[in-house]
Amino acid sequence: MAQSNALSTYKETRIKTASQGQLLLMLYDEAIKQLDRSLELLELNNSGKKDPGRIEHIGKSIMKTEEIITELMVSLDFEQGEEIAKNLFALYTWFNKELLEANIKQDIQRIMVVRDMLNDLRNVWHEIGMKNSAETVNREVTGINIAG
Repeated sequence: MAQSNALSTYKETRIKTASQGQLLLMLYDEAIKQLDRSLELLELNNSGKKDPGRIEHIGKSIMKTEEIITELMVSLDFEQGEEIAKNLFALYTWFNKELLEANIKQDIQRIMVVRDMLNDLRNVWHEIGMKNSAETVNREVTGINIAG
């Protein structure tokens, strides 16, 4: 019980103190994790007897991913992002459409395509974050010399 509370507190603090870039990566990571879970459960169902409990968990994992993608959609800044934001919005819309169909048809291939594309986007955002961090560190500090 205490360990569960400590983990919950850690996660909450991690989210509250994260930068926008880190939050974005956390959303992508969780979406990918949920799709991996749904793929794992689908593979189990396809290799043996279908378990209704598994089917429910598959659906929940896919729907959780859809919710995360919707969160990514509403976080887009169309004023600053312009064409990139429009393209991401269209892509996220397509992801949710594909996941809805995949959930109905229990379609592994559709889930894998969305999962791989989310992973590619996650890696790009990670690279952008690393580049921005490196640029911030390498910037020359300017100001008044108070040492005399």
